Amino acid sequence: MVSRQLLWVDDEIELLESHFLFLKGRGYEVTGAHSGEDALEWIQKRRFDLVLLDEQMPGMDGLTTLEELKKIDPNLPIVMVTKTEEDRIMDQAIGKKIDDYLTKPVNPSQILSVIKRLLERRKIQSEHLAKKYVEDFNTLRDALSPKAHWKEWIKAHFMLSRWDLELDLFVNLGLDQTHREHKREWNAEFGRWVEREYPKWLAQLDSPDRPPLSIDVVTRHLAPHLRAGKKVFFFVIDCVRLDQWLNIEPELAEYFTIERDSYFSILPSATPFSRNAIFSGMFADEIKRLYPELWQIGDKDEFSRNRLERQLLDQQLDRLGVRLPVAPKYVKVLDFAEGENVYRKFSAYKDTPLLSVVYNFIDHLAHGHSEDEILHELAPDEAAFRGLMKTWFINSSWLKVLRKIAREPNAVAVITTDHGSIMGTHASVAHGRKDTSPNLRYKFGDNLNGDPKEAVIIRDPRTYRLPMFTMNTTYLLAKEEFYFVYPTNFNEYQRKFANTFQHGGISLPEMILPVITLTPK
Repeated sequence: MVSRQLLWVDDEIELLESHFLFLKGRGYEVTGAHSGEDALEWIQKRRFDLVLLDEQMPGMDGLTTLEELKKIDPNLPIVMVTKTEEDRIMDQAIGKKIDDYLTKPVNPSQILSVIKRLLERRKIQSEHLAKKYVEDFNTLRDALSPKAHWKEWIKAHFMLSRWDLELDLFVNLGLDQTHREHKREWNAEFGRWVEREYPKWLAQLDSPDRPPLSIDVVTRHLAPHLRAGKKVFFFVIDCVRLDQWLNIEPELAEYFTIERDSYFSILPSATPFSRNAIFSGMFADEIKRLYPELWQIGDKDEFSRNRLERQLLDQQLDRLGVRLPVAPKYVKVLDFAEGENVYRKFSAYKDTPLLSVVYNFIDHLAHGHSEDEILHELAPDEAAFRGLMKTWFINSSWLKVLRKIAREPNAVAVITTDHGSIMGTHASVAHGRKDTSPNLRYKFGDNLNGDPKEAVIIRDPRTYRLPMFTMNTTYLLAKEEFYFVYPTNFNEYQRKFANTFQHGGISLPEMILPVITLTPK
């Protein structure tokens, strides 16, 4: 193994021989330089992995040398060694992009620690992560028996999502394929568990042991704040997964105290069902009975079925006995201009006790991923899609709105999503008539059929609290990573929709969703 090359710059370099020997014994080769000018000559002759730089030297001082070294190699790690702890010196060094600093007198363990932190950190972290990964998945395997409690599934999904982010940072760890296989394994087990347990939850809605569902979000997370007289900003970001939220959450830690909770999307995990359930507190069968115009069987537009969200929320709050001094406001953001408009008009919402905002951007991005070749190239996998969402978020008007909320007294922001998504990798044949719904992860129509290993077949929609349109209405819900394709032109559509993001079925990222409460610091 080639030794790491260190350059130590100090006008009393001969006094550091013991440090040189200590570092050599641990695999580092150290070259000494008596001055800043000497250091610049060495850097232009040889490659070094790190520089230890004395701050106080005659002639070219440490700060000047630092600046010149960074001009030659901006990525070279440099550690300032100083006799003083003056803020002025530290601020200047940090401003000139010092990587770390030590205060004299330094001992060997301090030097070794800072060198390891800068040069060996990723290697050490990688070794630790590989061991931790095995430990975590052995623990997960023990916890997720067929009779696992719903809380165990939430913990499992959080752990899988956390590992998604960890492995994004350590792409050379070699665990990507193993992690994908683990996720497939647990999504398969989750599908079997949901198929068995979900009808029981709906049959026993008053049971304290059932998980929170879409219908509970307002009751559990909005109503208590409204009753307490808080100004509540309610954001529903369509089609966001837990891993995507965890990727952007650090951007808000500076401004808010963050409280994270979870709930299960109702089925199908798709906008017309799950988002209406959030705003109404009702299942789709009851919404259809009260508002039959939302469920015209010929209506192929998902979003038109959500056109009464404001009214549904008002009525739910009324049923909950929540009385507001001023009428709540509702905004739907479908594009960049509408998002900017919410930001510009923020002062008009400041006295509103409840502002609800629906952002459809991520859902459009997921849908566009299957149609737009450029989007597919930009986000060919889940890691890239997380990155794309984060890029949108840090440049979005929504983040600017959240920063404004952080300055509002007595305010709280509640953020959730109506469903997540999963990357479809395998086509499953669905048999049905041409007027069947076109969705790829769920379908409904007359006398549908599919492979029960790949889909949940619901022949009695009442057991899932789903609308019936005829006596023969059937629903198909895709499990694992399957997506539905009709037998006609099967190969063409299989290729078209392979590795695209879809929703409406049964999987961990589609169904187990975050609810975030942000309290300004």
